[in-house]
Amino acid sequence: MGGRLSRSDARIGRAGSSGQGVLAHWPAMDLSILFAGTAASVPTVRRGLPALLVRRGGDKVLFDCGEGTQRQLMQSVGLTELTEIFITHFHADHWLGLPGLLKTFDLRGRERPLAIHGPRGLRELLRLALRAAGRVSFELDVIELEAGDALVRDGYRIAPFPVCHRGPAFGYALFEDERPGEFDPAAAVGLGLAPGPEFGRLQRGETVNGVAPDQVLGAPRPGRKLVISGDTVPCEALGVAAHRADVLIHEATFAEEDRDRAGETGHSTAAQAATLALEAQVGVLALTHLSTRHPAAVLRDEARAIFPNTVLPRDFDSIEIPFSERGRPELLRFERAVTPA
Repeated sequence: MGGRLSRSDARIGRAGSSGQGVLAHWPAMDLSILFAGTAASVPTVRRGLPALLVRRGGDKVLFDCGEGTQRQLMQSVGLTELTEIFITHFHADHWLGLPGLLKTFDLRGRERPLAIHGPRGLRELLRLALRAAGRVSFELDVIELEAGDALVRDGYRIAPFPVCHRGPAFGYALFEDERPGEFDPAAAVGLGLAPGPEFGRLQRGETVNGVAPDQVLGAPRPGRKLVISGDTVPCEALGVAAHRADVLIHEATFAEEDRDRAGETGHSTAAQAATLALEAQVGVLALTHLSTRHPAAVLRDEARAIFPNTVLPRDFDSIEIPFSERGRPELLRFERAVTPA
Protein backbone atom coordinates (compact mmCIF):
# COMPACT_ATOMS: atom_id res chain seq x y z
CA MET A 1 0.00 0.00 0.00
CA GLY A 2 1.31 3.41 -0.87
CA GLY A 3 0.20 6.97 -0.65
CA ARG A 4 1.21 10.54 -0.11
CA LEU A 5 0.32 13.46 2.09
CA SER A 6 -1.67 16.36 0.71
CA ARG A 7 -2.79 19.63 2.19
CA SER A 8 -6.44 19.19 2.98
CA ASP A 9 -9.29 21.54 2.27
CA ALA A 10 -9.94 21.13 5.99
CA ARG A 11 -6.57 22.69 6.73
CA ILE A 12 -6.19 24.65 9.92
CA GLY A 13 -5.27 28.05 8.52
CA ARG A 14 -1.83 29.44 7.91
CA ALA A 15 -0.51 32.88 8.69
CA GLY A 16 2.39 34.92 7.42
CA SER A 17 5.25 36.06 9.61
CA SER A 18 4.63 39.15 11.66
CA GLY A 19 7.15 41.67 12.92
CA GLN A 20 9.99 43.46 11.15
CA GLY A 21 12.95 41.82 12.85
CA VAL A 22 15.13 38.98 11.66
CA LEU A 23 14.72 35.65 13.43
CA ALA A 24 17.53 35.00 15.85
CA HIS A 25 19.73 32.03 15.06
CA TRP A 26 17.74 28.88 15.77
CA PRO A 27 18.00 25.56 13.97
CA ALA A 28 15.06 24.76 11.70
CA MET A 29 13.45 21.81 13.43
CA ASP A 30 10.46 19.98 12.01
CA LEU A 31 7.79 18.86 14.46
CA SER A 32 4.97 16.62 13.25
CA ILE A 33 2.49 14.01 14.44
CA LEU A 34 1.56 10.91 12.44
CA PHE A 35 -1.74 9.30 13.46
CA ALA A 36 -0.88 5.62 13.04
CA GLY A 37 -4.03 4.40 14.79
CA THR A 38 -7.15 6.35 15.77
CA ALA A 39 -9.76 3.73 16.80
CA ALA A 40 -11.01 2.93 20.28
CA SER A 41 -10.88 -0.61 21.74
CA VAL A 42 -11.22 -2.56 18.48
CA PRO A 43 -9.77 -1.92 15.00
CA THR A 44 -11.99 -1.21 12.02
CA VAL A 45 -11.40 -1.53 8.31
CA ARG A 46 -10.15 2.06 8.17
CA ARG A 47 -8.84 2.70 11.68
CA GLY A 48 -6.17 0.88 13.65
CA LEU A 49 -5.65 0.84 17.40
CA PRO A 50 -4.05 3.76 19.25
CA ALA A 51 -0.59 4.84 18.14
CA LEU A 52 0.96 8.26 17.51
CA LEU A 53 4.37 8.86 16.00
CA VAL A 54 5.86 12.25 16.91
CA ARG A 55 8.81 13.33 14.81
CA ARG A 56 11.05 16.19 15.91
CA GLY A 57 14.15 16.58 13.85
CA GLY A 58 15.86 13.18 13.94
CA ASP A 59 13.90 11.96 16.98
CA LYS A 60 11.01 9.56 16.38
CA VAL A 61 8.91 9.00 19.48
CA LEU A 62 5.97 6.57 19.58
CA PHE A 63 3.10 7.17 21.99
CA ASP A 64 1.10 3.98 22.58
CA CYS A 65 1.42 0.86 20.49
CA GLY A 66 -1.88 -0.85 19.84
CA GLU A 67 -2.14 -4.20 18.12
CA GLY A 68 -0.96 -3.90 14.51
CA THR A 69 1.06 -0.72 15.00
CA GLN A 70 4.09 -2.04 13.16
CA ARG A 71 1.95 -2.79 10.13
CA GLN A 72 0.35 0.66 10.31
CA LEU A 73 3.80 2.21 10.24
CA MET A 74 4.88 0.01 7.34
CA GLN A 75 1.84 1.15 5.35
CA SER A 76 2.53 4.84 5.92
CA VAL A 77 6.05 6.05 6.73
CA GLY A 78 7.85 2.72 7.03
CA LEU A 79 9.02 0.88 10.12
CA THR A 80 11.41 3.56 11.28
CA GLU A 81 14.08 3.16 13.93
CA LEU A 82 12.19 4.57 16.91
CA THR A 83 14.05 6.72 19.42
CA GLU A 84 11.80 5.79 22.35
CA ILE A 85 8.26 4.68 23.26
CA PHE A 86 5.75 6.04 25.77
CA ILE A 87 2.71 4.07 26.95
CA THR A 88 -0.25 5.95 28.45
CA HIS A 89 -1.84 3.01 30.33
CA PHE A 90 -2.13 -0.76 30.29
CA HIS A 91 -5.42 -1.50 28.57
CA ALA A 92 -4.63 -3.94 25.80
CA ASP A 93 -5.61 -1.68 22.90
CA HIS A 94 -2.79 0.69 23.88
CA TRP A 95 0.16 -1.70 24.22
CA LEU A 96 -0.55 -5.08 22.62
CA GLY A 97 1.46 -4.19 19.51
CA LEU A 98 4.67 -3.91 21.53
CA PRO A 99 5.79 -7.59 21.55
CA GLY A 100 5.55 -7.93 17.79
CA LEU A 101 7.20 -4.57 17.18
CA LEU A 102 10.11 -5.40 19.47
CA LYS A 103 10.62 -8.82 17.89
CA THR A 104 10.64 -7.29 14.41
CA PHE A 105 13.33 -4.84 15.50
CA ASP A 106 15.26 -7.81 16.88
CA LEU A 107 14.95 -9.81 13.64
CA ARG A 108 16.13 -6.75 11.68
CA GLY A 109 19.29 -6.64 13.80
CA ARG A 110 18.61 -3.48 15.76
CA GLU A 111 21.63 -2.55 17.86
CA ARG A 112 20.59 0.83 19.24
CA PRO A 113 19.11 0.65 22.78
CA LEU A 114 15.39 1.38 23.06
CA ALA A 115 13.71 3.02 26.07
CA ILE A 116 10.07 2.30 26.88
CA HIS A 117 8.32 4.56 29.40
CA GLY A 118 5.01 4.26 31.19
CA PRO A 119 3.22 4.19 34.54
CA ARG A 120 4.22 1.97 37.42
CA GLY A 121 3.66 -1.66 36.47
CA LEU A 122 5.34 -1.35 33.06
CA ARG A 123 8.26 -3.62 33.97
CA GLU A 124 5.97 -6.49 34.92
CA LEU A 125 3.88 -6.01 31.81
CA LEU A 126 6.93 -6.13 29.53
CA ARG A 127 8.35 -9.11 31.40
CA LEU A 128 5.20 -11.11 30.73
CA ALA A 129 4.90 -9.90 27.14
CA LEU A 130 8.47 -10.86 26.28
CA ARG A 131 8.11 -14.20 28.01
CA ALA A 132 5.49 -14.99 25.39
CA ALA A 133 7.14 -13.27 22.42
CA GLY A 134 10.76 -14.09 23.23
CA ARG A 135 13.66 -11.96 24.38
CA VAL A 136 15.38 -9.37 22.20
CA SER A 137 19.11 -8.99 21.66
CA PHE A 138 19.25 -5.18 21.79
CA GLU A 139 19.25 -3.28 25.09
CA LEU A 140 15.74 -2.57 26.34
CA ASP A 141 15.46 0.10 29.02
CA VAL A 142 12.08 -0.03 30.80
CA ILE A 143 11.39 3.16 32.76
CA GLU A 144 8.46 3.54 35.15
CA LEU A 145 7.56 7.21 35.40
CA GLU A 146 6.08 9.28 38.19
CA ALA A 147 3.91 12.34 37.80
CA GLY A 148 6.16 15.38 37.92
CA ASP A 149 9.02 13.76 36.03
CA ALA A 150 10.32 15.77 33.09
CA LEU A 151 12.58 13.92 30.69
CA VAL A 152 15.11 16.31 29.18
CA ARG A 153 15.91 15.85 25.52
CA ASP A 154 17.87 17.93 23.03
CA GLY A 155 15.91 21.18 22.96
CA TYR A 156 12.68 19.82 24.45
CA ARG A 157 11.17 17.86 27.33
CA ILE A 158 8.54 15.17 27.73
CA ALA A 159 6.52 15.24 30.95
CA PRO A 160 3.90 12.73 32.13
CA PHE A 161 0.88 13.93 34.08
CA PRO A 162 -1.86 11.89 35.77
CA VAL A 163 -5.24 11.53 34.06
CA CYS A 164 -8.49 9.99 35.27
CA HIS A 165 -9.06 6.59 33.71
CA ARG A 166 -9.40 3.08 35.09
CA GLY A 167 -6.08 2.26 36.74
CA PRO A 168 -2.72 4.02 36.43
CA ALA A 169 -2.80 6.33 33.42
CA PHE A 170 -0.77 9.22 32.06
CA GLY A 171 -1.12 11.92 29.50
CA TYR A 172 2.05 13.41 28.06
CA ALA A 173 3.20 16.94 27.29
CA LEU A 174 6.05 17.54 24.84
CA PHE A 175 7.30 21.10 25.05
CA GLU A 176 10.33 22.84 23.61
CA ASP A 177 12.80 25.15 25.29
CA GLU A 178 12.39 28.91 24.91
CA ARG A 179 13.89 30.39 21.75
CA PRO A 180 15.81 33.66 21.43
CA GLY A 181 13.80 36.71 20.41
CA GLU A 182 13.92 38.43 17.03
CA PHE A 183 17.19 40.06 16.05
CA ASP A 184 17.09 43.80 15.30
CA PRO A 185 19.83 44.54 12.74
CA ALA A 186 19.19 48.30 12.85
CA ALA A 187 19.82 48.34 16.60
CA ALA A 188 23.05 46.39 16.09
CA VAL A 189 24.28 48.85 13.45
CA GLY A 190 23.34 51.76 15.71
CA LEU A 191 25.57 50.25 18.39
CA GLY A 192 28.53 50.25 16.01
CA LEU A 193 28.46 46.73 14.58
CA ALA A 194 28.69 45.91 10.89
CA PRO A 195 26.54 43.30 9.16
CA GLY A 196 28.31 39.97 8.84
CA PRO A 197 29.73 37.34 11.22
CA GLU A 198 29.27 39.62 14.24
CA PHE A 199 25.50 39.47 13.74
CA GLY A 200 25.60 35.70 13.84
CA ARG A 201 27.64 35.66 17.02
CA LEU A 202 25.15 37.95 18.73
CA GLN A 203 22.27 35.71 17.68
CA ARG A 204 24.08 32.75 19.19
CA GLY A 205 24.21 34.54 22.54
CA GLU A 206 27.74 35.98 22.46
CA THR A 207 28.69 39.51 23.51
CA VAL A 208 30.47 41.26 20.63
CA ASN A 209 32.60 44.42 21.08
CA GLY A 210 30.69 45.31 24.21
CA VAL A 211 27.25 44.74 22.70
CA ALA A 212 25.23 42.17 24.64
CA PRO A 213 22.60 39.96 22.97
CA ASP A 214 19.78 41.45 25.04
CA GLN A 215 20.52 44.86 23.47
CA VAL A 216 19.60 43.64 19.99
CA LEU A 217 17.25 40.72 20.63
CA GLY A 218 13.56 40.88 21.44
CA ALA A 219 11.87 38.99 24.24
CA PRO A 220 12.40 35.21 24.27
CA ARG A 221 9.76 33.30 22.34
CA PRO A 222 8.11 30.12 23.61
CA GLY A 223 8.85 26.83 21.91
CA ARG A 224 6.12 24.59 20.55
CA LYS A 225 3.93 22.45 22.76
CA LEU A 226 2.05 19.24 22.07
CA VAL A 227 -0.20 17.51 24.59
CA ILE A 228 -1.60 13.96 24.39
CA SER A 229 -4.51 13.12 26.68
CA GLY A 230 -4.43 9.33 26.63
CA ASP A 231 -7.71 7.80 27.82
CA THR A 232 -9.41 9.97 30.42
CA VAL A 233 -12.44 11.82 31.62
CA PRO A 234 -11.90 15.60 31.64
CA CYS A 235 -9.64 16.43 34.57
CA GLU A 236 -7.81 19.39 36.05
CA ALA A 237 -4.30 18.02 35.40
CA LEU A 238 -5.04 17.71 31.69
CA GLY A 239 -6.43 21.23 31.53
CA VAL A 240 -3.32 22.62 33.22
CA ALA A 241 -0.95 20.63 30.98
CA ALA A 242 -2.83 21.66 27.83
CA HIS A 243 -2.77 25.41 28.57
CA ARG A 244 -1.89 27.24 25.34
CA ALA A 245 -0.67 24.08 23.63
CA ASP A 246 -0.21 24.37 19.89
CA VAL A 247 -1.95 21.02 19.46
CA LEU A 248 -4.03 19.00 21.92
CA ILE A 249 -4.70 15.39 20.95
CA HIS A 250 -7.70 14.35 23.01
CA GLU A 251 -9.69 11.15 23.08
CA ALA A 252 -13.35 11.40 22.02
CA THR A 253 -14.72 7.92 22.53
CA PHE A 254 -18.33 9.02 22.90
CA ALA A 255 -20.84 11.59 21.70
CA GLU A 256 -22.66 13.76 24.22
CA GLU A 257 -25.74 11.51 24.13
CA ASP A 258 -23.59 8.88 25.89
CA ARG A 259 -22.06 11.24 28.43
CA ASP A 260 -23.03 9.01 31.37
CA ARG A 261 -21.49 5.98 29.71
CA ALA A 262 -18.32 7.98 29.04
CA GLY A 263 -18.01 8.81 32.74
CA GLU A 264 -18.65 5.22 33.80
CA THR A 265 -15.88 3.91 31.56
CA GLY A 266 -13.35 6.69 32.17
CA HIS A 267 -13.66 8.32 28.77
CA SER A 268 -14.65 11.69 27.29
CA THR A 269 -17.23 12.95 24.86
CA ALA A 270 -16.29 15.11 21.89
CA ALA A 271 -18.07 18.05 23.53
CA GLN A 272 -16.10 17.60 26.74
CA ALA A 273 -12.82 17.51 24.81
CA ALA A 274 -13.82 20.68 22.95
CA THR A 275 -14.78 22.46 26.18
CA LEU A 276 -11.40 21.63 27.70
CA ALA A 277 -9.62 22.84 24.54
CA LEU A 278 -11.55 26.12 24.65
CA GLU A 279 -10.79 26.73 28.32
CA ALA A 280 -7.12 25.78 27.88
CA GLN A 281 -6.77 28.16 24.90
CA VAL A 282 -5.15 25.55 22.69
CA GLY A 283 -4.40 26.20 19.04
CA VAL A 284 -5.79 23.04 17.49
CA LEU A 285 -7.82 20.14 18.91
CA ALA A 286 -7.37 16.75 17.24
CA LEU A 287 -9.90 14.11 18.26
CA THR A 288 -8.87 10.46 18.34
CA HIS A 289 -9.75 7.13 20.02
CA LEU A 290 -13.02 7.09 18.10
CA SER A 291 -15.68 4.47 18.83
CA THR A 292 -17.62 2.70 16.11
CA ARG A 293 -20.88 3.58 17.86
CA HIS A 294 -20.76 7.17 16.57
CA PRO A 295 -20.14 8.40 13.01
CA ALA A 296 -17.03 10.55 12.88
CA ALA A 297 -19.04 13.46 11.47
CA VAL A 298 -21.23 13.48 14.58
CA LEU A 299 -18.20 13.79 16.86
CA ARG A 300 -16.64 16.43 14.63
CA ASP A 301 -19.76 18.60 14.50
CA GLU A 302 -20.35 18.25 18.23
CA ALA A 303 -16.84 19.45 18.99
CA ARG A 304 -16.75 22.24 16.40
CA ALA A 305 -19.93 23.75 17.81
CA ILE A 306 -17.84 24.52 20.91
CA PHE A 307 -14.29 24.73 19.54
CA PRO A 308 -14.25 25.43 15.78
CA ASN A 309 -10.56 24.62 15.32
CA THR A 310 -11.19 20.89 15.71
CA VAL A 311 -10.02 18.17 13.32
CA LEU A 312 -10.64 14.42 13.17
CA PRO A 313 -7.54 12.82 11.68
CA ARG A 314 -7.85 9.55 9.83
CA ASP A 315 -5.19 6.85 10.06
CA PHE A 316 -1.96 7.99 8.37
CA ASP A 317 -2.95 11.67 8.39
CA SER A 318 -0.48 13.99 10.06
CA ILE A 319 -0.26 17.42 11.63
CA GLU A 320 2.76 19.65 11.12
CA ILE A 321 3.50 22.19 13.85
CA PRO A 322 5.59 25.12 12.58
CA PHE A 323 7.03 27.82 14.78
CA SER A 324 4.29 30.35 15.47
CA GLU A 325 5.82 33.09 13.32
CA ARG A 326 5.80 30.73 10.33
CA GLY A 327 2.16 29.72 10.46
CA ARG A 328 -0.34 27.56 12.30
CA PRO A 329 -0.50 23.79 12.66
CA GLU A 330 -1.85 22.16 9.55
CA LEU A 331 -3.61 18.85 8.98
CA LEU A 332 -2.21 16.87 6.07
CA ARG A 333 -4.45 14.19 4.61
CA PHE A 334 -2.87 10.91 3.53
CA GLU A 335 -3.99 10.06 0.02
CA ARG A 336 -3.93 6.35 -0.61
CA ALA A 337 -2.54 5.21 -3.90
CA VAL A 338 -4.95 3.34 -6.16
CA THR A 339 -3.74 -0.15 -7.03
CA PRO A 340 -4.44 -1.06 -10.68
CA ALA A 341 -6.95 -3.88 -11.14
